Amino acid sequence: MNKRVRLTFEGDLVRRPIVYELGKNFEIVTNIRMADVEETFGWVVLELDGADAEVERGLEWLRSTGVRVDPVAGDIVEG
Repeated sequence: MNKRVRLTFEGDLVRRPIVYELGKNFEIVTNIRMADVEETFGWVVLELDGADAEVERGLEWLRSTGVRVDPVAGDIVEG
């Protein structure tokens, strides 16, 4: 499965290495397509590649940590 999602996080989650943990704890390859991270708020658009069930497990884990997960359609980086 190749899926694009936007992760939004606030507060202490900004300092936590969420993308690293996702790739380390699940059999998912992460590719950052866009990001904007500031001191107390951030968002990241990721491409996730892995088995369907593993990607879904990873997304559920993200939600359980307090990260907002939204689907993204289309290509983010053009050219």
